Order: sequence, then C-alpha cells, then structure tokens
Amino acid sequence: MGGARFQTRRIGLLVTGNLLGGIGVAGGFAVGGLLVERLGGTSFAGLGQAASVLGSAVAAVPLAGLAARYGRRRSLAVGYALATTGAVLIITAAVVAQVVVLLAGLALFGVAQAVNLQTRYAAADGVPAATRARLMSLVMWATTIGSVAGPNLSEPGERTGRLLGLPALTGPYLFAVLSFALAAVAVLFLPRAARAPVPAGRAGAGDGVGAAAGDPGGARAALGWALRHPVARLGVVLIAVAHAVMVMVMVMTPLHMQHQGMSLRLVGVVISLHVLGMYALSPLFGWLADRYGPVRVALAGMAMLAASVVLGFSAAALQAGSALTAIALTVLGLGWSASMLSASVLLANTAPDRLRIPLQGATDAGMSYAGAVAAALAGPLLATGGFQAVNVAAAVILVPAAAVAAAALRARGEGGPGAPRPRDAAPAAERG
Repeated sequence: MGGARFQTRRIGLLVTGNLLGGIGVAGGFAVGGLLVERLGGTSFAGLGQAASVLGSAVAAVPLAGLAARYGRRRSLAVGYALATTGAVLIITAAVVAQVVVLLAGLALFGVAQAVNLQTRYAAADGVPAATRARLMSLVMWATTIGSVAGPNLSEPGERTGRLLGLPALTGPYLFAVLSFALAAVAVLFLPRAARAPVPAGRAGAGDGVGAAAGDPGGARAALGWALRHPVARLGVVLIAVAHAVMVMVMVMTPLHMQHQGMSLRLVGVVISLHVLGMYALSPLFGWLADRYGPVRVALAGMAMLAASVVLGFSAAALQAGSALTAIALTVLGLGWSASMLSASVLLANTAPDRLRIPLQGATDAGMSYAGAVAAALAGPLLATGGFQAVNVAAAVILVPAAAVAAAALRARGEGGPGAPRPRDAAPAAERG
C-alpha cells in the first residue's frame, strides 16, 4: 500500500506540473512567431521558435545532471523557474521593442518544454516494464488540458495585456508567468524519497546512473552506445526527426493562416487541435506500445507524420482554407505523439541503468537542436516558397528516420514485440 500511495502521489504531482506547464508553453508558442515577426519581419519569424527550442536543447543535459545528483524534484523546479524568468523577459523585450532581448527571453521560455518532456522519463523511473509505456503516456496526456487551453487564452491574454498597457501579443505571457510559477511549486512537493541523490563518481541506487549523468562526456558516451544499438538508435533518431518535422510545420502555421486572412482566434483553435493530437491519445499509444511493441507504434507514427505533410501541402496548394489545415495539424500532432512515446519507451527498455539518464538528456538535447534548426529554416522557406515549401522540407526530414527504422527491422527480424524485454528493477526510493 505504501508503494502504491507513493506512486499515486508522484504521478499526480507530475500530472499537475505538466498540466500547468502545458498552459504556459502552448499559449506562448501560439503567438511567439507572430511577436518576432512584428519586431523583426517574416524572415526572422522562425528564429523565435528556434530560440525556444535551442533553450530547451541547452537545458536538457544539465537538467539530467540535476536529476541524477539531486532527484527529479529539484531538476524540474529549477527548469520551471528559468521558464518563468523567460516569460518575464519576453514581456520586457516587447515593451522596449528589442528583438535580441526577445530572443533571449524565448530561449529561457523554451526550458519549460525540456521540463515537460523530462516528466515522461520521471514517470518511468522504477516502474514495472509491463506498465512503463502507459504511465509515461499518462503524464504526457496530462499536457492535453493545459496545452489545449493555452492557445485559446490568446485573446483573453491580449485583453488583459491591453488593460495593463502592454504591447500587442504579450498578454499570453502573463498567463505563462503564473502557470510556470505554479508548476514549479507543484513539483517541489514531489515525494522526498524520489530524489535518490547520486554520490560523486558512484552509481546511485535511485536513478541507476553515476554522477557522469549530467556532464557532456557522460551524455556523449550514452549517445555513442545508442547509435551502435539498432533499436536504441531508432529511438534517438525518431525523437529528433519527429520533433523537427512537428516544429517546422507547426511554427509556420499561424503565420500562414494570418497571411491567408484568418483571425487570431481561428489560429488558436487550429493550434489547440494540433496540441490535442499531440497528447490526447497518448494513453492509447502507450497501451499499444505495451501490447504490440514500441517499434510497431513508431512505424505508425512515421506514417502519420508523412500523411500530415501531404495534407498540409495540399491545403496550401489548393488554398483550401482552415478545415484542411486543421486536419493536417491534428494528424501532425498524432504522428508526433506516437513517435515520441514509442521512441522514449525504446530508450527506457534498452538502455543499461548506468546510461539511462544521460541517454535521456542527450536524446532530448538532440531533439531540441534538430527542432531549432528546423524552426530557423522554416521562416526563410515560408518567405520564399510558401507553406508548400515548408511541408516539402518536412517530408525530406523524415527520410533518415525511415532508413534507421528499416535497419532496426532488419537487425531484429521484427518477429517479436519490437523491443527487448526491459529490466524491472525498482529504485531505492520505492524500496525504502
């Protein structure tokens, strides 16, 4: 009973933090590109998302180091505090009309995305293999409520900002400040036993890794191991590719819609549907991964990503309006969800204990770097070739994942469930 209460409280607090964090992240992302475009022009619009994703990338390995040494609680709280500072800086930048300050604020703001993503790994710590994917998906699903609500707070945020005399498009970041601060408080109440500090130079019982988890050398060693392991390599590459495709298309969708004369309210609805696709069905994908294997779910995710860019290209080429764009963005979210969850389970199931947390940090860093590059390229692509060019580029990005998936299938023969049976070791926090 004690162990069950411990896990219930832990998952409940992770869910709460993810919900609150999702409000801030999605609300800011819905207007971030528009704000950068207003200060720097269309060609710079993608740099806003690039800065946010770069901030997430830079934070991933240090946050993993904090988790290994001091536990998930401190790592997640520090991340949300940095994101809160970023939201304040974004508002300040808009007031003084400085795009460089704005990009710095967006970089700190992006740390929240790294924190939200790392909660999925926190959910998997020390749980039985048979339920690992479902628990990870449950925490991911919690982002649905906050992330769907976030973009729809754009207009209320605008009204609040105007009442306070703030520049246009800064209102949603007021809500982000509040939601990130509350998320930091929530994760600070994670059970103390979940900390499992790791003594310097030794493997810690709680997280199963040594102090090298947070340093670049440890991350590089873990990544090098994964790239030599066909199934783990699929997990690493698919996470990066799926995120890059999602970011490239999603960040340009609000600009494309506004260029087509659609309202900010309609933009918020479409982004909400996209985020709903990203998280709402994650429990289903988690069940499928536990039941049929994460490799098969990964293949389904890649197929959905491919379908989404075809739909997005068609919507732009045919000038089909908001309906087809909304369908494309929803399918894009579903493909990201299936790909992200299945690839994360592949890493959790295959990595040795001593490499698990550094590999998680390195993979999330690689994912965010890939997203940053995709976002930086998206603005010039939209400016020169329109939304069609953005979707063509996204399709090209999918090619490496398909090649790695084919190699993983050849290596395994794909006769079994798609991943090796993981170890069911419980952490010291759960035993003690």
